[in-house]
Amino acid sequence: MRKLTHPEIKAQRKQLPEIEKFKRNPVYVLCENIRSIFNVGAIFRTSDGAFIQKVYLTGYTPHPPRKEIEKVALGATLSVPWEYHKEPVGIIENLKKEGIKICVLEITDMKRYYWEIDKNDFPVCLIVGNEITGVSKELIELSDFSLEIPMFGMKQSLNVAVAFGIAVYEMVKVLNFKS
Repeated sequence: MRKLTHPEIKAQRKQLPEIEKFKRNPVYVLCENIRSIFNVGAIFRTSDGAFIQKVYLTGYTPHPPRKEIEKVALGATLSVPWEYHKEPVGIIENLKKEGIKICVLEITDMKRYYWEIDKNDFPVCLIVGNEITGVSKELIELSDFSLEIPMFGMKQSLNVAVAFGIAVYEMVKVLNFKS
């Protein structure tokens, strides 16, 4: 075994000029009031890796162009479609009209673990929220279901970008590797 070189890895990847020719995974993410510009960059980079449809940035979530986002995103703001909107409710309403299910990544009284998602849950928009307060009550009420990542230690949650990564890659696994 040997580690591949950067040119070998690059040869296996999609290239920006042709990226729109490829079918994306039917997953969207809506970021509500994310505080950290670095978390936004990480969400972009993970969204590129999972090849999702679109990133929606809402509220006071930082949005491109920002050098701090690019420091972490490493160009993913160019390869992942995104939009910024102050208010998230209209986005959710429009997605629902298009038949896209709304899923909140949050601890709710309707516990469903992230690994319990299945092909019937797609297309889906995953909502992630503020690093301290989580997803707002208003958006939870608009959601079709919630997913939770179990915590086995003292803390009640993971970093928002880490949690997003876990959930979105489980979604990609279900879409691409489970029958």
